[in-house]
Amino acid sequence: MGNILMSKKERRRLEAFSRVGSGEWTVRLASLSLDLSYRQTKRLWSRYRLDGDVGLTHRGRGRSSERRIAESTRAKALALIREKYPDFGPTLLTEHLSKSEGISVSVSTVRRWLASSGLSTGRRRRSAKHRTRRSRKEHFGELVQLDGSRHDWFEGRRDWACLMVMIDDATSRQVARFHEVESTSSSMDVFEAWVAAYGLPAEVYPDRHSIYRTDREATVEEALSGREAQTQFGRALESLGVRLRLAGSPQAKGRVERMNGTLQDRLVKELRLRGISTLEAANELLSSDWFSEFSERFSQSPAKSADLHRPAPSASKLRKVLSTWETRTVGRDAVIRWSNRWFQLSRSKSVVKLSGRKVTVVSRGEQVLSIRVGEGELGFTELASAPAKKESKGRGPKGVGPTPKPGKGHPWRKGFVEPGR
Repeated sequence: MGNILMSKKERRRLEAFSRVGSGEWTVRLASLSLDLSYRQTKRLWSRYRLDGDVGLTHRGRGRSSERRIAESTRAKALALIREKYPDFGPTLLTEHLSKSEGISVSVSTVRRWLASSGLSTGRRRRSAKHRTRRSRKEHFGELVQLDGSRHDWFEGRRDWACLMVMIDDATSRQVARFHEVESTSSSMDVFEAWVAAYGLPAEVYPDRHSIYRTDREATVEEALSGREAQTQFGRALESLGVRLRLAGSPQAKGRVERMNGTLQDRLVKELRLRGISTLEAANELLSSDWFSEFSERFSQSPAKSADLHRPAPSASKLRKVLSTWETRTVGRDAVIRWSNRWFQLSRSKSVVKLSGRKVTVVSRGEQVLSIRVGEGELGFTELASAPAKKESKGRGPKGVGPTPKPGKGHPWRKGFVEPGR
């Protein structure tokens, strides 16, 4: 018989039963030495007497595990990884293999497969902490971080786009929308989506982009009411009773910045697998169960159960508040110009004279929602082209009328008389 590989525990048993066989020990004394029950020791002693040293080794040694994954499954998984998931990390790869391919394995198994086949790029090392992280807020809706991430989300299938993301500081629940660029309109759109989903938060926390802060001086109306100069987004939030708080640095709103990194990894790959190349289709994905599950996966319960969101106003009122409000002066023909377009205004019972008055154009993107004067609204019709200019009569200045003529007794009609005559 050749050499037998034995563990330390098995060598101790061999030594004990050798003493029992030589008559030096009894079976009971061996059970005390090996810290085994008398019944188990007798069973091992019988195996030793029958098979010798081999009887003390583990019977499963040298046999394949019943839980071992078949080599065909491993080969199939590696082929799929090379074909469909070449840049996926082990965790995301494990999820897709289970959901889409029907291959259920652990993350550690996938990581081992990637390493043995040369497909792994190694774990990313996180940089050492250089500052203390701010603690999460305690309530859902107490603080919501807002940021826009411009990135090649569609990997060349279309131009770069901006993903507007809102994330709750206490729970990490998210709402996101795709837009061409980060703008007032896109910020209002993602905020409207958040309000529709959860209600009005207590505070919104964006960066110092010009969308959220301004260096202009306060208008007369703002100064008289004791308010500072505001952007359109700031005005909208103030009218809804939501506080706007600006972050001092990107690290200050690190929660949404880190989520942008996660989305740039996972969402980009999901858009690729689904063949999505338009903003409309991408926003449908962000409204689907996939994003709900994604948000739930990365969220957690708040420290305190109270929800600080307030009920939202009606959809029509919310849409008007979350719009751009701009002032225009009405011309003599009751026409205003806005965004290189012309609108004919209709007089109302309370407003008869429009010429020279200030009106407010409420718009959302390229759509004019209403034109307001004071607290009321005016009817309006968009003109196909600029109104024709009225020609002035006579030789007078433009728009003044004919040149005035002096009366009969005017000194200009008398002849010139030299002084002293």
